Amino acid sequence: MTFKQFRNHKIVKFVSNRYVLILLVFIVWMFFADENSYLLHRELDNEINELEDVNEYYRRETKADKKKIKDLQNPDSLERFAREEYKMKRKDEDIYIIEFDSTKNN
Repeated sequence: MTFKQFRNHKIVKFVSNRYVLILLVFIVWMFFADENSYLLHRELDNEINELEDVNEYYRRETKADKKKIKDLQNPDSLERFAREEYKMKRKDEDIYIIEFDSTKNN
């Protein structure tokens, strides 16, 4: 194929059209170089999704903490919580903590 035949090919004529070239440059510019590029928007969308997940996690934790606070309004529940979490005891009792060895000897 000679250069003249190559220049007269349909695809080469289409791509060498100035409007097509301007459109291609514009598309490349919008995808990669502009401050509002597709890549930047994709990165920001991922960050938004991560922040929404974190927000949902903290909402669930807040809901669980509010339920725990409501439960701790009861004196019996408060005493049980203090015994289990902080190993507190009454003056006249002894507490023995039994820990099981989770590793097995072979």
